[in-house]
Amino acid sequence: MKSKQTTKEQRSLIQLILSMFIFGTIGIFRKYIPISSTLLAFFRGLLGGGFLLCLIFLKKEHLFKEYNKKEIVKLIIIGALIGFNWIFLFESYNYTTVQIATLCYYMQPTGLIILSILLLHEKISPVKMICAGISVIGMVLVSGVLEGNIGATNAKGILFGLLAAFLYAVIIICNMQIKVDAMQKTTIELLSASIALLPYLILVENLNVVSLTPLTILLVMIVGVIHTGITYAIYFGSIDHLSGQTVAIISYIDPVVALILSTLILHEHMSFIALIGSLLIITSAIISELIPSKQ
Repeated sequence: MKSKQTTKEQRSLIQLILSMFIFGTIGIFRKYIPISSTLLAFFRGLLGGGFLLCLIFLKKEHLFKEYNKKEIVKLIIIGALIGFNWIFLFESYNYTTVQIATLCYYMQPTGLIILSILLLHEKISPVKMICAGISVIGMVLVSGVLEGNIGATNAKGILFGLLAAFLYAVIIICNMQIKVDAMQKTTIELLSASIALLPYLILVENLNVVSLTPLTILLVMIVGVIHTGITYAIYFGSIDHLSGQTVAIISYIDPVVALILSTLILHEHMSFIALIGSLLIITSAIISELIPSKQ
């Protein structure tokens, strides 16, 4: 008979694979949601955070039981950064292909290496530095610069994608400083993301002319509840029973799914050079996450 621990690990692995598959489809949904990136980010935080908050209440847990005031302030600031991170990512999907936007976003490990050196003064292994260099080469190949077809619009999408990746690296480093329950932390951050974006929506965006059709509302609900609330819950429920290396490897199902679906559904084309670049980015990122920082 299988041990309870083995069964838990198998269930957790299935949950992690499912969550990464769902995360990989968000770019496709973004392409069919005709509202601003700021408004979509606001709804994503509100619906996702609200769903997780309901789960916490159902489990009869107290949201702030593990936090002091200083930690709550930090989480709110991180939440605001998450909101802007989503805006940059959604804008990247708007201005370039899902394929390129996804690969730009998966430059996160390179951003994390750079910030770890600059902010945390960590000593990074030569292997990680080589991986960072390879990922940059891959990004150049994916961008289309060498083929002379980058274009102004495409360049803007690449810039937004890289900004999203860099900002996400900042968020990871900030989150590393707060050692508390992951789901509760995420709930506060998601709700904070919506609150931080609300003044901008009220002051800058003309919400009166936003036309929300039934289909648009349904797609927004899917992104907010399923892609954020439910999937974050599944994700956090799975990683506690798996090794860090397993989580790192399985996480790259996300970009692979995004690349495959964007080809099948959106009929996006990737040149041979860009394909080589994408393999360089994903492979170097996986190796980078599996190698200890100070090795």
